[in-house]
Amino acid sequence: MKIARITVWLVPLTSHVTYHMAAGKTCDTVETAVLSVETDTGLTGWGEVCPIPHYLPAFARGVASAIEELGPVLLGADPVGPEAVEGRMDAWLQDHRYVKSAIDIALWDLTAQGAGMPLYRLLGGLRQARLPLYHSITCIEPEEMARIAKDAQAAGMTQFQAKLGADANWEADVARLRLVREAVGAGPIVYGDWNCGATSLDATRVGRAVRDLDVMLEQPCRSLEENARVRAATGLPMKLDENVHDAASLLHAGALGCVDAAAIKLSKFGGLSAARRARDLCLHLGVKMCVEDTWGSDIATAAALHLGAATDPRFVLNVCDLSGYVSPRLADDGPVRQDGRIAVPEGIGLGVTVDRARLGAPILVLD
Repeated sequence: MKIARITVWLVPLTSHVTYHMAAGKTCDTVETAVLSVETDTGLTGWGEVCPIPHYLPAFARGVASAIEELGPVLLGADPVGPEAVEGRMDAWLQDHRYVKSAIDIALWDLTAQGAGMPLYRLLGGLRQARLPLYHSITCIEPEEMARIAKDAQAAGMTQFQAKLGADANWEADVARLRLVREAVGAGPIVYGDWNCGATSLDATRVGRAVRDLDVMLEQPCRSLEENARVRAATGLPMKLDENVHDAASLLHAGALGCVDAAAIKLSKFGGLSAARRARDLCLHLGVKMCVEDTWGSDIATAAALHLGAATDPRFVLNVCDLSGYVSPRLADDGPVRQDGRIAVPEGIGLGVTVDRARLGAPILVLD
């Protein structure tokens, strides 16, 4: 089997609700880069990467240019065994991991199709078929956030991420965490996420003000050292996202004692290959994981679910139904949430059937 053609599309994805985050970050309508990798055997693998503004060094409109640059090491390559192709891409073009993430997902899709099995069987085997979800709540007025949490709980959700810091008001963030916690009652997981938008002082003031609550803090500050100070000063458990993106950063966070949970996002690490290695390192460190991607539709969602389904359930904090937050959906058979959980696709490869008609005209065809 050889790679014969690579096609790239840009598709606008519109959030059902605008997501307001700290430091001016928003998620409203963003472009996702979708790619197909066609082979000389007739099989096609699908990949996706959807950077959101101001989150990480990634740019959806840069995907096609980088893939064109990678053409000499991709066209004619054997897609089976994605980590071999990963090594050749890294030697040809340094970093650009978000671009390589979409390619890597497509190669794993092809590898699993070639083997005639669902992808999760190649990533460690099926450990749980229905995975726990979290519901992300945009940073707005505390009372409205509590109402959203209550409505989501009524639909079966048991984990809630409250976005914080959009108004740079630490006392309002205290109210957000308190009201969401009160709305869902004891038991469900609640955590507040600043997306790097807080100072260690403000995050510590929030943490100390809610120290009597069963809550977790997520990524308050830009650096691991700042987050370690907040973790030590508040005594509250901490989830890291932006700060953990490779083995070195995970090990550093572990040494600082500030990572109780980690967001294993495919595009942040560089695809399923790198995310699987990060998964195994988290298992070694005893760190719980949110297995997901930065943003996206059915392809990115399915890829993350396959990795989550193949992970020890004791260490899967949650996953995310990214495609459930946006429109359009790209696959009618894409996974959907039900009673606070989501099932991994059971079909061959990624197990989703992409509707090409929804992709529009391609921006790159490489053959």
